[in-house]
Amino acid sequence: MLRRLRIRNLAVVEAVEWELSRGFNVLTGETGAGKSILVDAFLLLLGERAEKGLVRTGAETCLVEGELDGAKDFQGWLEEKGVEPDPEGVLVVKRQISTTGAGRQFLNGSAVTLAVLKELGDRLVDLHGPHDHQTLLSPSAQRAALDAFGGLAKEAAGVRAAWVRTRDAAEKLASFRQKIAGADGATKDLLDHQVKELEQARLRPGEDEELDRNYAAAGHGKRIVELAAEMSHRLEAGEDNALGSLGKVQRALVEWERLDGAAAEMRTKHEQAVEILRDLAREAERRAEQVGLDAERLAEMEGRLDVVQGLKKKYGGSVEAALRRLEELKLRQAELADAKGTESKLEEEVREAARQHGQACSRLSEGRKKAAPRFIREVIEQLHGLGFAQSRLEAALAVQEPGPDGAEGVELLFAPNPGESPRPLRAIASSGELARVMLALKTVLAEKDEVPILIFDEVDANVGGETAVAVAERLRGLGKSHQVLCLTHLPAVAAAADGHFAVAKRVEKGRTFAELARLEGEGRERELTRMLGGEGKAARMMAQELLAARSKRVPPPPALRSRSASDPG
Repeated sequence: MLRRLRIRNLAVVEAVEWELSRGFNVLTGETGAGKSILVDAFLLLLGERAEKGLVRTGAETCLVEGELDGAKDFQGWLEEKGVEPDPEGVLVVKRQISTTGAGRQFLNGSAVTLAVLKELGDRLVDLHGPHDHQTLLSPSAQRAALDAFGGLAKEAAGVRAAWVRTRDAAEKLASFRQKIAGADGATKDLLDHQVKELEQARLRPGEDEELDRNYAAAGHGKRIVELAAEMSHRLEAGEDNALGSLGKVQRALVEWERLDGAAAEMRTKHEQAVEILRDLAREAERRAEQVGLDAERLAEMEGRLDVVQGLKKKYGGSVEAALRRLEELKLRQAELADAKGTESKLEEEVREAARQHGQACSRLSEGRKKAAPRFIREVIEQLHGLGFAQSRLEAALAVQEPGPDGAEGVELLFAPNPGESPRPLRAIASSGELARVMLALKTVLAEKDEVPILIFDEVDANVGGETAVAVAERLRGLGKSHQVLCLTHLPAVAAAADGHFAVAKRVEKGRTFAELARLEGEGRERELTRMLGGEGKAARMMAQELLAARSKRVPPPPALRSRSASDPG
């Protein structure tokens, strides 16, 4: 519940500290006194958009701070949002707004976003009146209300769980099929073809670079053969070849070594030099043989080069990439070998999950069909007592594609007067009518509704007499399971409250100030007398009777019950 609301420099409110009661609270005052501003302050705490001009003239910022208790159920949610929870379940919400429109907001001292406050507001408050904070207007909320009334939480949870299993099974099957097909969507036949193509090519690492060099050299084959022949002549084939001359040097070094042992190292180096030259001669011959190709061998090289270049382009840009791709394709071949059985198994899982989801939807649908007439009967009974003696209310259950919320949509249709066709609640134009419909719904759902704070604005529009008494009784009843705040002009409603607060304006030195007071005893009696039409003796006696009736929990005086709905009271 909201325990305390502190307001500074908000519109005509300079400074107010409001301590609310548990149960049923009313806020009264002359029209334009500032009642709605106090409610707006509370809604600002809960993420509502801040309009321009909220900050009181002459101030730089306005501040709204609220203290709520009984928030132990929010501990996990607070931790999820990075907010330190209070062990006693106290929740302190603070919002500061500047004249520039910038603002800051805090939960238990931790800075949070406006979206977090909005989420908190959705969990804490339902406001019924000329505002947008009306959860029961959406078909999804009406479906949830029907499920709550019918005690169908278990069935609804079963549908959601079965839908999640169905979705997960379908995603698993799709993922498997994508994995088997690969990013390129390759079929098994294409996969087999690619593996065969790469294996038959017998690629070697670095082969492409080697082929490029050989092919380039083959274009100068004749000249290279000539140069190789000249090298061979100079090194070992000619009359004065280098290796023959080095043989003479070898003989001199051998004799030198017999005379001087230190020549052994020189002889070794000479032998190494001779060996290097011989290797050079052999390598030149081999290379000349490689590049000195005939037309047939040159055509073979060109063909191989075409094959290698084609595979490089197709499988990654290099021989190494093509070889890696071959290994990947072989792995996918192995997966495909068992894919048929795995796919069949996953398809069966999808069918079984869908079957279970369908069964869960059927159970929920059956429960909704049984609960809907009872729900409508009870709400209509409440509506009759709220001045809609000949109204109609229907619950339209429309078949839809089975999903996480079942196989039907639910929407409440309402016709306040005879001869009118029922329309969706969100199409009701009159805020007074809408507020009373919401009051009827809330009364029926009171024991099952998890939103702890209910605010009713203009619930008494165009209401008087017996209807006003009925409104008061229902609000008082809601106060047993919720904290209720009602802005009212009806004395019967104000007298029924557990806590009565009045707003008044005063003008001082050209400035307007809104003030809030909790009314008890004579103060409450005076306010009820004002609401009843003046300071006359009859009005005062009626106010006293209203308060006496409340304390004794008996119906209000007949004089009040007989007032017409057109009487402003």
